[in-house]
Order: sequence, then structure tokens, then C-alpha cells
Amino acid sequence: MTENLLRILNALLAILIGSGGVVALFYGLNLLVERFPKPWRQRLLPWVYMGPAVLLLTAYLVLPTLRTLYISFFDRRSLDFVGVKNYIFAFTNEDMLIAFRNNLLWLVLVTGLSVSLGLVIAVLVDRVRYEAVAKSLIFLPMAISFVGASVIWRFVYAFQPSGYEQIGLLNALVTGFGADPVGWLVDRTFNNLALIAIMIWLYTGFCMVLLSSAVKGVPKDVIEAARMDGANELQIFWRVMIPIIRPTLTVVTTTMVVFVLKVFDIVFVMTGGKLDTDVIASRMIKEMFTYRDFGRGSAIATILLLAVIPVMVTNIRRFRQQELNR
Repeated sequence: MTENLLRILNALLAILIGSGGVVALFYGLNLLVERFPKPWRQRLLPWVYMGPAVLLLTAYLVLPTLRTLYISFFDRRSLDFVGVKNYIFAFTNEDMLIAFRNNLLWLVLVTGLSVSLGLVIAVLVDRVRYEAVAKSLIFLPMAISFVGASVIWRFVYAFQPSGYEQIGLLNALVTGFGADPVGWLVDRTFNNLALIAIMIWLYTGFCMVLLSSAVKGVPKDVIEAARMDGANELQIFWRVMIPIIRPTLTVVTTTMVVFVLKVFDIVFVMTGGKLDTDVIASRMIKEMFTYRDFGRGSAIATILLLAVIPVMVTNIRRFRQQELNR
């Protein structure tokens, strides 16, 4: 009891000191800047609030990124310069090619199905009385971590040989219809699709919430005018709604692409990347921390970063365009 009380007090003290320290830092810097002449004050004041964030980003993001890029040109112990050999390995090694193939499959299926289902659900629940309840239930998986969701789905996919009692929900249904149980996570025909289904289950609600706000922003008079002109509901959806919500649709799609490129937890918990289920991120972890080859691991990390950057730039440009159009 005493130990738990001490831990709680330490946590509260850490929060108090941390929060109080941040407030004191900004307040003190603000007072210092106020003593400068007005022209200098106007120039320095933004940096008072941006400076700490810029320093932290530089220390924990920019410098490690540059260090990773540097290491990617060296061997496993970062002693001998090997040039682009690590990058050649990344694009020619059989296991890496499987990881690239899997990531492409994840990109197409997770992004396509999550956004499509989210959009369809957003349009449908907009027309029912219990909209809030339906949205809450569909969005609920987002409250679960990737690891927690993976543990849940391990029970769903649990497999026992034919003749044994099936504790997995999916195989219980399969055997209930008279078919043989399926090793969803060990059969190479299904295992990647089984992992992909988990992320679709997690992120469909996320896409639905964002797209629902866009659907509600479609002017009602435009829809009524289309109906008066004889357009049916499918034509209204494709020719009226989709063009109007296209900017939001683009942002949601590109955001999902970034999420999918970084996926790691589901693969690590469910299969550990075995049986041809590796993705780029899981392969990077293996090369760096399992095989202790920091050069190859850093090269894979750099490739992953370069794949994410164009999508992020597209998102930023889209946000700026939306701000200018307001």
C-alpha cells in the first residue's frame, strides 16, 4: 500500500513539475522578450513559443533521421563504407521483395476498403435516426490499440486440427457449416488477408467519422436540385456528393496510405513476420535488432521515410489549398 502511494505521489509530482516547468519557461521567456524594443519584440515573440518545439523536433526527429541516413551507407557495424550496397540488398533480397509485395497489398486493400466502407457507411448513417449510436459502434475499434486488437483477433483466428473442438470464432463457424477448419495465420493463401482484415476493422470507423463531416457539408439545396432534375440516389452520390467531398476524400486516402506504410504492430503480434507476412517496417526491425545489421536496417528505414514523404507533402498542399479556398 505504501509503495503504491509513493508511486502515485511521484507521478503527481512529475506531472506538477513538468507542467509547471513548461509554464514557467514560457512565462519567463515572454517577460524577457517584453523588455526588448517593440520591433525586436515582434520578431522574437513567435520564436519564444516555437523555439522549444523546434529544438525538440531537431533533437528527436531531424538529427536521428540524418544519423540513420548516414549509417545506411555503412556495413553492419557502421565501420566500413559500403555505398549503396544496403539499398541494393533492400531491392533485390527475396525476403525484402516479399515485404514490398505485402506492403503493396496492404496499401491497395486497406486503403481502398477502409475509405470505401467508411464513405458508404457515412452516407447511409446520415439518413437514420440512430446515427450517433451507429457511428459510436463502428468507431469503437479505434479505442483499441493495435496490440490489443491483434490479441482479440488471435482468438478469432485460433485453429485446431479437424476433429478437435474449435475455440476460434471463425473456425467454429466454418466447421459449423460442415467444412474443415482453416489455419488462417499459417496458410499462405489467407494469412496476409487475415492480417489486413484487422486494420480494415480498426480504421473503417476513422474514415467514416472524417467523411461523415464532409457528407454533412454537402449543400441540401444542391441535392434537392439534382432530385428535381430527375437524378436517382446513385447518380446523386457519384455526380454530386463525390465531386464536392473530393478534397476530404483525398486527405483521408493519403492519411490512410501513411498509416499503412508504417504498419508493424499487427504483423509482429500475429505472426512475427513468419510465413511470408513481413512488411517493410517489420523487416526493418528484424535487420536492425534481430540480425544486428544496422546498415541494412537504416537503409530500409530510409526507404520507408522516402515513401512516406510524397504522401505527406500532398496532404500539406491539400490543407493549404483548403485554407485558401475558405
